[in-house]
Amino acid sequence: MKIMVVGGGGREHAIIKKLKENPAVSEIYALPGNGGIAADAVCVNIGAKDIDGQVKFTLENKIDYAVVAPDDPLVLGAVDALTAAGIPCFGPDKKAAIIEGSKVFSKNLMKKYGIPTARYEVFSNADDALVYLETAPIPTVIKADGLALGKGVIIAETRAAAKEAVRSIMEDRIFGESGANIVIEEFLTGPEVSVLSFTDGKTLVPTVSSMDHKRALDGDRGLNTGGMGTVAPNPYYTEETANECMEKIFIPTMNAMNTEGRTFKGCLYFGLMLTEDGPKVIEYNCRFGDPETQVVLPLLESDLLTVMQAVTNGTLAETEVNFKNEYAACVVMASSGYPQKYESGFELQISPDVADSVYVAGAKLENGVLKTAGGRVLGVTATADTLEKAIQSAYKKTEKITFKNAFYRHDIGARALKAKERK
Repeated sequence: MKIMVVGGGGREHAIIKKLKENPAVSEIYALPGNGGIAADAVCVNIGAKDIDGQVKFTLENKIDYAVVAPDDPLVLGAVDALTAAGIPCFGPDKKAAIIEGSKVFSKNLMKKYGIPTARYEVFSNADDALVYLETAPIPTVIKADGLALGKGVIIAETRAAAKEAVRSIMEDRIFGESGANIVIEEFLTGPEVSVLSFTDGKTLVPTVSSMDHKRALDGDRGLNTGGMGTVAPNPYYTEETANECMEKIFIPTMNAMNTEGRTFKGCLYFGLMLTEDGPKVIEYNCRFGDPETQVVLPLLESDLLTVMQAVTNGTLAETEVNFKNEYAACVVMASSGYPQKYESGFELQISPDVADSVYVAGAKLENGVLKTAGGRVLGVTATADTLEKAIQSAYKKTEKITFKNAFYRHDIGARALKAKERK
C-alpha cells in the first residue's frame, strides 16, 4: 500500500513512523518532508500548499491513501481536491477546516451552540476595536481571525499593549490578510490541556491528553514558540474532567458542525483551559497538534492506519482505539535564538540507538550530510511506566544528539510532576 503524507515537520515525522508499523504499508511519500524524515519516507519536493502538485503526484504514483497533516492545505481544500481525484484521505474538507481557519467562525459556533468558551467581541474595523478597548477588562486576548503559523494570538497585559496589538494586526497587517478581522476575548486562567480526537462525524474518540510548553525558556519565561516540549497524559485532566468535556464540549462540537452542514472527519484538536467555572475551549485546530502528536502517537496501541481509514470510511464506532497505560515526554531541541533570529546549516548527528525516538522538524540533507534547517530542529520522545521515568529518559536521549547552537528547556514536565504530587 502506497501512502502520501502532506507536510514536513516533527508532527509529520511522528505520523510517518506510526504508519510504518502497519505491515501492509509498502511505501510512504512525504510532500515535502525534510532531511530527517528522509530516513523513514521518500521525500518529494512538492510544497504542502501545492495542491495541484499533490493531486498530480498521487495519480502518477498510484497512491492508495493520503494524510493531509498541516492546517494550511486543509483550509485551502487539499482534501476536497484529492477526494475529487479518487484518492481516499485523512483530514477534514475545506468546509469543516474553517473551524481552525477562522476564529470568528469558531467563536460564533461556540456561542450559537452553548459550548463553553471565553466571552468575546468581533471587529472588522480597527477604530471600533480601539474604542472597545477603552473600557474592556485587562488583561485581554487579541486574536487574528485567520491562520498565522500559530502566532496570531497576543495576550495584552495593559490597555496600551492591547491597542498596539490591534494596530499591528489590523493596520500594519503583521499576519497579512489573516488580520482583516479580529477577536478580542476575555483572559482566562487555569491549567491548559490539549486533547486530540479522532472523529468521522458520527463518533468521536479522544486520545490521551497532553500538556504543551509554549515558552522558550525554563520556568515558562521568554517568548511564545511553536512548542518546546510536551508530556502525556496531562495530570490536570482527570476522568471527571474528561467526562465533562465529552458531554459539554466534544460531542456538542461534532454535532454543531453536522448541523451547520460542515461534517468534520479527521483529527479535531481541542485546546482547553480548566477554569474555576469548568473547562472552556481556547481554540480548535483541524489537525494533529505539534508537538502534542509526538507524545500522543507513541502511546497509541492500535494501528494508526486502521483508525485513519475508519475515520475516512465512517466506521470509527466499530474500530478499536486503544492507548497504553503509560506516560510520554518529548523535549524539543531548537536552534539558539529561536523563535527570533537564529543560525542554521550546522551538522546534525543523531546516535542510531535513539533515532527511533527522534522526530525531525527542521533539517536538510546536503551531500548526504544531515544539517539543521529551522528554529525547532527536532523532538526527542520517551515512554515509561511513570512520568518521572519518561522525562528522565527523554533528557538522556538528548545527550546522544549534537548540533552547534542547540538549546532546549531543562524543565519539560516539571509542572506536571508537581501537579501529580498535589493529587
